[in-house]
Amino acid sequence: MQFLKILFWCLLAFIAAVFTVANWTSVAIRLWGGMEALVNLPVLLLVTFLAGLLPTLAWHSTLRWRLRARLANAERTLADMRTAMAPPLPPATMAPGAPRASSDLTSSASDSGVML
Repeated sequence: MQFLKILFWCLLAFIAAVFTVANWTSVAIRLWGGMEALVNLPVLLLVTFLAGLLPTLAWHSTLRWRLRARLANAERTLADMRTAMAPPLPPATMAPGAPRASSDLTSSASDSGVML
Protein backbone atom coordinates (compact mmCIF):
# COMPACT_ATOMS: atom_id res chain seq x y z
CA MET A 1 0.00 0.00 0.00
CA GLN A 2 2.88 2.35 0.78
CA PHE A 3 4.28 1.73 -2.69
CA LEU A 4 1.00 2.84 -4.27
CA LYS A 5 1.00 6.04 -2.20
CA ILE A 6 4.54 6.87 -3.30
CA LEU A 7 3.67 6.06 -6.90
CA PHE A 8 0.60 8.31 -6.77
CA TRP A 9 2.55 11.27 -5.33
CA CYS A 10 5.37 10.82 -7.85
CA LEU A 11 2.85 10.74 -10.70
CA LEU A 12 1.14 13.86 -9.36
CA ALA A 13 4.50 15.66 -9.04
CA PHE A 14 5.43 14.68 -12.59
CA ILE A 15 2.12 16.00 -13.95
CA ALA A 16 2.57 19.26 -12.03
CA ALA A 17 6.12 19.65 -13.38
CA VAL A 18 5.00 19.04 -16.98
CA PHE A 19 2.15 21.53 -16.54
CA THR A 20 4.53 24.12 -15.08
CA VAL A 21 7.05 23.79 -17.91
CA ALA A 22 4.37 23.85 -20.62
CA ASN A 23 2.58 26.91 -19.18
CA TRP A 24 5.48 29.08 -18.05
CA THR A 25 4.02 32.31 -19.39
CA SER A 26 3.54 35.67 -17.77
CA VAL A 27 0.03 36.78 -16.95
CA ALA A 28 -0.82 40.45 -16.46
CA ILE A 29 -2.87 41.19 -13.38
CA ARG A 30 -4.48 44.63 -13.14
CA LEU A 31 -4.17 46.12 -9.67
CA TRP A 32 -5.63 49.28 -8.15
CA GLY A 33 -4.48 52.66 -9.31
CA GLY A 34 -3.80 51.49 -12.85
CA MET A 35 -0.87 49.30 -11.79
CA GLU A 36 -0.19 46.02 -13.53
CA ALA A 37 1.72 43.00 -12.22
CA LEU A 38 3.27 40.30 -14.37
CA VAL A 39 3.06 36.92 -12.66
CA ASN A 40 3.95 33.50 -14.02
CA LEU A 41 0.87 31.32 -14.52
CA PRO A 42 2.00 28.36 -12.32
CA VAL A 43 2.79 30.76 -9.46
CA LEU A 44 -0.61 32.40 -9.82
CA LEU A 45 -2.35 29.01 -9.79
CA LEU A 46 -0.39 27.93 -6.71
CA VAL A 47 -1.30 31.13 -4.85
CA THR A 48 -5.00 30.78 -5.70
CA PHE A 49 -4.94 27.10 -4.68
CA LEU A 50 -3.37 27.96 -1.32
CA ALA A 51 -5.81 30.85 -0.85
CA GLY A 52 -8.64 28.33 -1.02
CA LEU A 53 -6.93 25.50 0.84
CA LEU A 54 -5.48 27.22 3.91
CA PRO A 55 -8.69 28.74 5.35
CA THR A 56 -10.52 25.46 4.79
CA LEU A 57 -7.69 23.51 6.41
CA ALA A 58 -7.64 25.88 9.40
CA TRP A 59 -11.41 25.55 9.84
CA HIS A 60 -11.24 21.75 9.60
CA SER A 61 -8.36 21.51 12.08
CA THR A 62 -10.17 23.78 14.54
CA LEU A 63 -13.33 21.73 14.23
CA ARG A 64 -11.45 18.46 14.82
CA TRP A 65 -9.69 19.96 17.87
CA ARG A 66 -13.00 21.15 19.36
CA LEU A 67 -14.69 17.79 18.73
CA ARG A 68 -11.80 15.89 20.31
CA ALA A 69 -11.98 18.14 23.38
CA ARG A 70 -15.73 17.56 23.65
CA LEU A 71 -15.25 13.80 23.26
CA ALA A 72 -12.56 13.72 25.95
CA ASN A 73 -14.83 15.69 28.28
CA ALA A 74 -17.73 13.30 27.61
CA GLU A 75 -15.50 10.26 28.22
CA ARG A 76 -14.28 11.75 31.53
CA THR A 77 -17.85 12.43 32.60
CA LEU A 78 -18.90 8.90 31.66
CA ALA A 79 -16.00 7.40 33.61
CA ASP A 80 -16.90 9.51 36.65
CA MET A 81 -20.55 8.44 36.40
CA ARG A 82 -19.58 4.76 36.12
CA THR A 83 -17.38 5.11 39.19
CA ALA A 84 -20.14 6.83 41.16
CA MET A 85 -22.81 4.32 40.11
CA ALA A 86 -20.67 1.21 40.68
CA PRO A 87 -21.97 -1.07 43.44
CA PRO A 88 -19.81 -1.15 46.55
CA LEU A 89 -17.30 -3.97 46.72
CA PRO A 90 -18.22 -6.80 49.12
CA PRO A 91 -15.97 -7.23 52.15
CA ALA A 92 -13.02 -9.51 51.54
CA THR A 93 -13.76 -13.06 52.67
CA MET A 94 -11.06 -15.53 53.48
CA ALA A 95 -11.07 -19.05 52.16
CA PRO A 96 -11.44 -21.78 54.77
CA GLY A 97 -8.09 -23.10 55.93
CA ALA A 98 -6.21 -19.96 54.92
CA PRO A 99 -3.69 -18.71 57.47
CA ARG A 100 -4.96 -15.85 59.58
CA ALA A 101 -3.08 -12.76 60.54
CA SER A 102 -1.74 -12.49 64.10
CA SER A 103 -4.14 -9.65 64.91
CA ASP A 104 -7.04 -11.95 64.00
CA LEU A 105 -5.71 -14.64 66.38
CA THR A 106 -5.45 -12.30 69.35
CA SER A 107 -8.90 -10.83 68.78
CA SER A 108 -10.40 -14.34 68.44
CA ALA A 109 -8.69 -15.54 71.57
CA SER A 110 -9.75 -12.53 73.59
CA ASP A 111 -13.34 -12.91 72.36
CA SER A 112 -13.47 -16.50 73.53
CA GLY A 113 -11.98 -15.64 76.90
CA VAL A 114 -8.76 -17.59 76.35
CA MET A 115 -5.48 -15.80 76.85
CA LEU A 116 -2.54 -16.52 74.59
